[in-house]
Amino acid sequence: MRLTNILLSTAAATTAVMIAAPAMAQDQTSPVTTNAAVDGQAPTAGAQAGDTQELGAGDIVVTATRRSERLADVPISINAVNQEALQNSGATDIRQMAQLAPSLNVSSTGSEANASARVRGIGTVGDNPGLESSVAVFIDGVYRSRTGSGLNDLGEVDRIEVLRGPQGTLSGRNSSAGAINIYTKAPSFDLGGYGEATYGNYDAVRVAGALTGPIVRDVLAFRVDGVYARRDGFFRDVVNDTDYNDRNRWFVRGQLLFEPSTDFSVRLIGDYTFRDEKCCGAVHVDTREKLDPTPGVPGDYTINPNGNRIVDVINQIAGLRGYPAGSTFPAGNDPYSRRIAFTPGRAYSNVTKDYGGSAQVDWNLGGASLTSITAYREYKSGGASDIDYNVLDIGYRPADGNNYRQFHTFTQELRLNGEALDNRLDWLVGGFFSNEDLEVVDNLKFGRDYGAFAACRIVATINREAALRDPSQRGCLGNTPLAALGGATGRQAIAAGLGAASGVILPAIDLLGTVNDVGTTRDVYRQNSKSFAVFTHNIFKLTDTLSLTGGLRWTHERKRFDATFGNNNTVCPQIQGLLGAGPAGNLFNNAQLAALTRGIATLACTGNSSAALGGRTLNDRFDESQFTGTAVLSWKPTDRIMTYASYSRGYKAGGYNLDRSDLGDAYNPATIANLDVRRLRFDPETVNAYEVGFKYSSRPFTFNLAAFRSEFKNFQLNTFNGTNYVVENIGSCSRDLGGADRDNSATTGACTGGDVKYGVRSQGVEVEAGFYPARNLAVALGYTFADTKFRNNLVGSDAGAPLDPALFLLPGAQMSNAPRNVITSSVSWTPDIGSNGMSALFYVDQRTSSDYNTGSDLFVEKMQDGFTVVNARVGLRGRDDRWALELWAQNVFDTDYTQVAFNTPFQGAGSQQQVQAFGGVGNQLFSAFLGEPRTYGVTVRTRF
Repeated sequence: MRLTNILLSTAAATTAVMIAAPAMAQDQTSPVTTNAAVDGQAPTAGAQAGDTQELGAGDIVVTATRRSERLADVPISINAVNQEALQNSGATDIRQMAQLAPSLNVSSTGSEANASARVRGIGTVGDNPGLESSVAVFIDGVYRSRTGSGLNDLGEVDRIEVLRGPQGTLSGRNSSAGAINIYTKAPSFDLGGYGEATYGNYDAVRVAGALTGPIVRDVLAFRVDGVYARRDGFFRDVVNDTDYNDRNRWFVRGQLLFEPSTDFSVRLIGDYTFRDEKCCGAVHVDTREKLDPTPGVPGDYTINPNGNRIVDVINQIAGLRGYPAGSTFPAGNDPYSRRIAFTPGRAYSNVTKDYGGSAQVDWNLGGASLTSITAYREYKSGGASDIDYNVLDIGYRPADGNNYRQFHTFTQELRLNGEALDNRLDWLVGGFFSNEDLEVVDNLKFGRDYGAFAACRIVATINREAALRDPSQRGCLGNTPLAALGGATGRQAIAAGLGAASGVILPAIDLLGTVNDVGTTRDVYRQNSKSFAVFTHNIFKLTDTLSLTGGLRWTHERKRFDATFGNNNTVCPQIQGLLGAGPAGNLFNNAQLAALTRGIATLACTGNSSAALGGRTLNDRFDESQFTGTAVLSWKPTDRIMTYASYSRGYKAGGYNLDRSDLGDAYNPATIANLDVRRLRFDPETVNAYEVGFKYSSRPFTFNLAAFRSEFKNFQLNTFNGTNYVVENIGSCSRDLGGADRDNSATTGACTGGDVKYGVRSQGVEVEAGFYPARNLAVALGYTFADTKFRNNLVGSDAGAPLDPALFLLPGAQMSNAPRNVITSSVSWTPDIGSNGMSALFYVDQRTSSDYNTGSDLFVEKMQDGFTVVNARVGLRGRDDRWALELWAQNVFDTDYTQVAFNTPFQGAGSQQQVQAFGGVGNQLFSAFLGEPRTYGVTVRTRF
């Protein structure tokens, strides 16, 4: 779908964006005391008691620079969404907030415990625990090392700030694309609270509430928030008569605020989240087999009219096992029927626990203010799953306690800020320390049906005729004479086609057929990360209207890694030995036979599955240091207008690939025996960013405009190839590689290390506007254009290693999950009803995205057409919001869209574009995690 068509179908999608946080239904002006701490942040040094600042209806106070400032006065690009805007849109976590922030995109994949956030098209794809997010997440000033923590229900928040572009000075090492700051409601010295209950379709129930008030008047206050939510799943398992993507969670947060004087405060926060949910179901989105009709002529392909042999094999074995016809591939293969069929008896529900505490101390020392934030957190999420996403038992992670990821994280931040030079210099210095212990325990096994599936897949590769296959027999080859084969058996027919090589290949296929219920017994990856940083951020007023901001941060990162492996797959070494001993003339002088033998070995050993790994260990460590910072020149000729130009440098730490990475060549036992930890290493990601902006703010109208360009070197790309996770550092060679980065070879396209430059570029324009023509009416519009592309002549490391051939589509292409155009809009009208204080609510918001690819390798099967999602809410409210009754709907028009598409594990190989470029057969099945369907319900609320 072209963007033009989307625009024509989307009301209110004009040319601009929202200011993202309209203070909806407020008075035209709202006094704010500038020396008051905002959400525990230290007051701006030098502010005097009683100073007030008049805010426009669309403006709020933010702390993006670790100072309390009007949004319109901060010379960086920010979306700041307050509690009322989040409530109206139905957002309870950061994923739903993207509806209000056009430059933000958040998706979850294999587990809702994990998430990927992108800003301006840049982020970290997938749920590989070894990769920290390019978009840093902070909750009440505490750094969360993985974006998934923001997918928890947050309770009642004060606001969420999305800082766009690198935030390498104040927001740490892993904010190369941006940062998300979440500020929860603080305790109050006035007794109050709220309660709400929601019921919706899918039998959804959500109950939330909070109570706050004084313990010691004007000295010690408390607040307790709690949320319970459950819901049936969006996917129906037609074999197991159950649903997936359900919701079953609860959350509690307790706080104490101690303020013995106006100059000193301590805020203590403790929270606990529990989730026990079956997530996430995936559906097949492309099951076609692609053929090369004219071998040797690139650019052509055709769909096999006889269907996909991988589908045939799955259906054949499913029938043998007695599963209903069409259970894995529903009639019409409509993914949005949300009908799935997973393996009976395989656990899929996982428990996630996320808890911790923090202490924030704010102390006004007179000439300066000190802020200390100390935090400790623990996180553990189970990993039981049916990884093949179909009814056959091809691969699984059992619920035996040997599948989980766990984090223990301690952080400490200190900041001291004040003013000097007759209040012309607003200075800030600080330090940060974090210590994180990460443990990933994995137990990936081949299922009971894997041997039959793998053997039948090889037989179908040799000859797709179904008569040759018999999944009930050794090696999927029958010994019964068949009339269709002229009285020959399937085994005899295949042997005749292989010739002399059959003496090696047929025994190898027979062995492959015995790979059942074996694999990893317990792989353990442990990583300790220590990060030290010192930073300074200073604002110097050159004149009354002209300011220069300068920031600098030095970060030192140290990581220690060790891994131990356990595996009981003895078939892999047997097949390696058998194929290695075959007649070289038959096996390796013939390219097709060589590919066939390699395919057998790969299927037997895929996913690092080999008894040769049992008891093996890996150890490594590295240290790295980086300088990051920013420089901003801002001019404010009037109170309503500000312009700025900025440069910033960001950094994302290097690390280790911890998610089924490729430890060696499955065909070669020597590489399995001599593991190289360097195969797991990836280098730090750095970015240089430039931005110019304009901001206008008045009571009836606000307008922001920003133009940006970011250049990423060593961009950390995470790709699942259907077998392993591949992490590449994407760079670009300054000399022409002659198309070697677009070929099918892993050895061509190298570049001298000194010639490697940045490989990813994001540039574009953001426009934001808010209209407040009356005290009860707020309109917010917005548009983000992000041209986020890979450069040409790509390489796969800072040293100039050739690009992985699976990524041949990347050079010159728009990045995955990076729509070039996003439009958002919202309208809120809260008219008074009579004179008794009652009011109504009419609210609607919309987000429109143009086309984008959802896969890191950019295969066309993973393409998502442009789409629009609309939310709406209507209701009645009593005086001072003492009660409210609201009807709501999210995704009102039940728009179908995909979050992320992926290569279905083990099930085929080759995409349409690989066939077009290199020939052969593309029978890879593709699956997807879908976006949520339409939901609707009613909410009742009281506030006191």
